[in-house]
Amino acid sequence: MNRVAIYARYSSDLQTDKSIEDQIRTCMDRAEAEGWSVTKVYSDHAISGASLLRPDIQNLLQSLQNNEFDVVLTEALDRLSRDQEDIAHIYKRVKFSDCRLITLSEGEVDELHIGLKGTMNQLFLKDLARKTHRGLQGRALAGKNAGGKAYGYDVIHKMGADGEPIRGGRKINKQHVAIIIRIMEDYVKGKSPRKIAFELNEEKIPSPTNKGWSQSTINGNRKRGTGILNNELYIGRLVWNRMRFVKDPDTGKRTSRPNDPENIITVDVPDMRIIPQELWDKVKAKQSNLDLLPNFSAKQRPPKLFSFLLKCGECGGGYSKISKKHYGCSTSRNKGTCNNRLAIMETKLEERVLGALQNRLMNPKLCKVFCEEYTAHINKIRMERNSSLTGYKAELSKNKQQMEKYVVAIGNGANVSAIVDTMRKLEERQIELERILDTTEEAPVLIHPNMAHRFHVEVQNLIKSLNDPEHRDESASLIRELIEKIVLTPNEDKSALVIDLYGNLAGILQTAQKNDPRLNLKPSGTLDYTRLTEIKQAKLVAGVGFEPTTFRL
Repeated sequence: MNRVAIYARYSSDLQTDKSIEDQIRTCMDRAEAEGWSVTKVYSDHAISGASLLRPDIQNLLQSLQNNEFDVVLTEALDRLSRDQEDIAHIYKRVKFSDCRLITLSEGEVDELHIGLKGTMNQLFLKDLARKTHRGLQGRALAGKNAGGKAYGYDVIHKMGADGEPIRGGRKINKQHVAIIIRIMEDYVKGKSPRKIAFELNEEKIPSPTNKGWSQSTINGNRKRGTGILNNELYIGRLVWNRMRFVKDPDTGKRTSRPNDPENIITVDVPDMRIIPQELWDKVKAKQSNLDLLPNFSAKQRPPKLFSFLLKCGECGGGYSKISKKHYGCSTSRNKGTCNNRLAIMETKLEERVLGALQNRLMNPKLCKVFCEEYTAHINKIRMERNSSLTGYKAELSKNKQQMEKYVVAIGNGANVSAIVDTMRKLEERQIELERILDTTEEAPVLIHPNMAHRFHVEVQNLIKSLNDPEHRDESASLIRELIEKIVLTPNEDKSALVIDLYGNLAGILQTAQKNDPRLNLKPSGTLDYTRLTEIKQAKLVAGVGFEPTTFRL
């Protein structure tokens, strides 16, 4: 009597274990009709036939090596596998064990079945993938959900008039919206994705997967558009088909690969917008600024207030933590090529630097002189630009008068052909002048005469806010923007460290004038006001005033 092993499988989540039961029942009927003895039944539930990484198919192949049965019986070849290579592999193992492979659909399987049916099953998978992709593409073009759930939205379940489900609908989840806006605002303020995740978990706010928030949940991958900070659906833009997935032939796991840009589909869905454009732009700008940093250490979020800003005055290397409470020269400690062995306590360093920013960064008298000179320079630019506007207005008036004279001359019988070219040139120039005047505004006076006092007040408020847990990250980030570097150099007798504080003039001006709506200073240090001019970034050493002498703390 032949010993028989039955194998059954179904792959779709839409099917149920009833499919397995039906396959086993029909195979049992065939075995009974043939007088065979069923020794073992193997089954894999809701697992694709495109891979051999299935528990019971592996158990079956192992049992083949132990000669535990004589016949492998299944409903059809595609139950064993839909991959051409895998079905050939199974057939070789069956023949090597002197067994027979029999299916209810094909009968006893031989090499011809393996070649033909294996190819057909492989083509079936390819065709199924193509049809599925086509259907999802249609949903994406219609602005509907084309696969996967996005945090911030709920799936809408509807039935059509024909009784079939209408797929791809979604609606905004207002509770999620508040969390998304909070995450983006915290990130703009300077909080790291890891810290944001910690805070959300501490407050027991449910994550998208209900497995807890993580850094990758928030940060994601910008190129792939993953993560809370990168989902363009939040600004009403559906991006689909960024990635394609292929199965690794060795592991059976799906591997993602980027699609060509021309294959990516982008559709505007304004009704799905949940965050303002201004907030999104701030997030993207902050991410872009990280790309401009030169190396990994520069991209790291500073663990301490002045991390990565401290430099050794002897060798130019960095100052880093050499103990729990002290900073020292990294080159001296790690390489021994620097003679600076002096250390400084973290608390003392922060106290001296913050004290200098708060009380001694700028001499009030010299700062006043600087503000007056700076104002005079800006006003000079303003006058030059406004004089240009005056010239344009005068030229436009003269142009119109000339055109009127030619019109009168034509009315009095002048030769049109002799003046038509001149009139055409005057008309083109008139259009150009009107465009210039329409798009250019007069430059206002920008520098407030009380800037020095305002700077001191703003810096004092910043330092005070370091003790406020809610604003600590944002305040620390702003203070760091005021400092280019902090250089620590041994004094003449090598008994103490002298601290040289270097500041960024653009950052200082931005702090001093942040309440002036007419002025917008960019992080790069360029001065940008409405269609006026640009002033390149200037650096200063924080000395007695703005003069380029080093200020020793």
